[in-house]
Amino acid sequence: MKNFLLLIAFFIACTTACTNNQNSNGKDGKAKFTSQEALTIPTLLDRNEAIRNGKEWDNVQNIYGNSKKALLQNPNDWDARLKLAELFIQEARVTGEHPHYYPAALFILEPAVEQLSTVANPNAKEKDFLFRALSYKASVQLSLHDFSNALLTGQKAVAINPYNAQIYGALVDAHVELGQYKQAVEMADKMVSIRPDLRSYSRVSYLREIHGDVPGAIEALDMAIKAGLPGQESTAWARLTLGNLYKTYGEWDNAALQYQMILQERADYPFAVAGMGAIAMHKKDYPTAMAQFQKAASIIPEVSFYEQMAQLYKETKNQAALDSLLPKILAMMQEDMDKGHDMSLELAAFYTDLMPNPTKALEYAQAEYARRPDNIDVNRRLAMIYSAMGDKAKAKEHYTKACATGSKHPELVKFKKVLG
Repeated sequence: MKNFLLLIAFFIACTTACTNNQNSNGKDGKAKFTSQEALTIPTLLDRNEAIRNGKEWDNVQNIYGNSKKALLQNPNDWDARLKLAELFIQEARVTGEHPHYYPAALFILEPAVEQLSTVANPNAKEKDFLFRALSYKASVQLSLHDFSNALLTGQKAVAINPYNAQIYGALVDAHVELGQYKQAVEMADKMVSIRPDLRSYSRVSYLREIHGDVPGAIEALDMAIKAGLPGQESTAWARLTLGNLYKTYGEWDNAALQYQMILQERADYPFAVAGMGAIAMHKKDYPTAMAQFQKAASIIPEVSFYEQMAQLYKETKNQAALDSLLPKILAMMQEDMDKGHDMSLELAAFYTDLMPNPTKALEYAQAEYARRPDNIDVNRRLAMIYSAMGDKAKAKEHYTKACATGSKHPELVKFKKVLG
C-alpha cells in the first residue's frame, strides 16, 4: 500500500506537468471570480538547501512570483491560478510539506472549478482550463486519500477531454485504491494507447505486480526509467520505485544499485538516502542505517523516515528511544489529518507494527474497510490484525480477499504459512 501511495504522489506531479498551458485573463467577460479571498495567496515555503538542485529552485521561485503577481492583479487569470496550483502540488512532493501545500492547492483551485463549471457556453480555452483544474483537483484528492471523490472529479475531467493520457492515470490510481482492479487495468490500457511514457509504464508496472507478475513489473519500470530524462526528479522517482520493488521482494543488491544510481545523479535525494538506510539496516549495520534515516529526515519532514527509525529502535530493543519517537510520529500524522489527509490505514499499520494495540489498529482498519472493502492492501492489514487477535476465521476471510488479484507480496506468502 505504502509503495503505491508513494507512486501516486509521483504521478500527481507528472500529471500536473503534462497538461497544456494556455493564457487567459478573463477579458471575455464569461467566467469571473471576484472574491477577495482569492487575493490571499498561500506562501511558498523555502526549500532545504540539499533539495534546491541548482536552477530548479530559482525556476520555482520565478514561477511563484510571476503567478502570484498576475493573480493579485486579476483573480480571473486562470492560467496563473493553475500554474500556482501546479507548483504547490509539485512542492508538496518535493519538500514533504503536505499539510501546507495540499490545502494551498485546493484553495487556489476551487474558485476555478466553481466559476468555470457555471459557464453556459464555454469556449475552447475555458474548457481546457476547467479540464486542467479538475485534473489537478483529482490529483490532490488522491494525495489526501479521498479516493471516491477523486474518481468522480477525474470522470468529470474525462468527460471534457477524453484524449488526455494523464487524466486516465488519475483514474487508474483511484480505481486501484478503491479495489476496482478490472477498471484500473482498462484505464491503464487507455493511458498507454494514448501516450506510452514514464507515467503510463509506471502504472503498468504496479498493476503487473499486484497481479503476481513481478518480472513484468520490473520490466515495465525499466521502460519507464528509459523513457525519462537522466537527472530529472521524475526519473529519479521511477528508479526509486524500482529500487523499492526489488527491496520488497528481497533483491537487496539490486535495490541498493538503484538507490546508488539515483544519488549519483541527484545527491542527497532524501528517499534514496533512506533507501540506503534500509539496505544498511538489512545488513544489521545499525549506526549507518540510523545516520541515513536521520539525514533523510533532516532534508524533508517525511513521516516514513521516522517510522524507519522507529523500526530500527524496535529491532535493536532500544525501548527508551522508541518510546520517545512514537509521539512525534503520531503528531506528524495528526498534522496531516488536521489538514484533510485521511491516515486511517497508516494508523492501523502504526498500531500493528510500532505501538502494538490490536484494538486501535482494528478500529482504524475497519474505518478504511468501510470506505473501500475490495482493496487488497486494506484486507491484508485486516488479516494481520485479526491474526494477532487470535481470530483465525476473520483472518482467513480477509486473507482471501487480499489474494483476489493473485498478488505474490511477501507478506501474503508468509501469512499463508501462518494460517496453514
